[in-house]
Amino acid sequence: MAENYQHSSNVTGWVGWIYFASFLMMLSGAFQIIAGLVALFKQDVFVVAQNHLLVFDYSQWGWVHIIIGIVLFLSAFSLFGGRLWGRIVAITLASLSAIANFAFLDAYPWWSLAVIALDVLIIYAIAVHGRELKE
Repeated sequence: MAENYQHSSNVTGWVGWIYFASFLMMLSGAFQIIAGLVALFKQDVFVVAQNHLLVFDYSQWGWVHIIIGIVLFLSAFSLFGGRLWGRIVAITLASLSAIANFAFLDAYPWWSLAVIALDVLIIYAIAVHGRELKE
């Protein structure tokens, strides 16, 4: 019976990184939504020398974070299928999330650094081991 079993795929244990990246995308999306809601409704949490972050005010940054967070959260499900377009969308969104948080770094540095770290882990996992998921 063991002779009939053939293991023809080259899937390694690293495929778990993609599932981990999907959950990290969901987590990062939730963090983005929370940061956006805080920027919209509790503006005194963020301490910046002026009332603007680059060219936006707090409410505009709040909406940027909320939109990125929702799209990031929903696109995490495309990774489970192992499709190429899902990996491209995931890497693009994680990069946009990192850039948005880098620009938000002056307002809330520890939160932004945590989200940037999650985004870097997402990008690494998908770029290095993304192909293994479809097998």
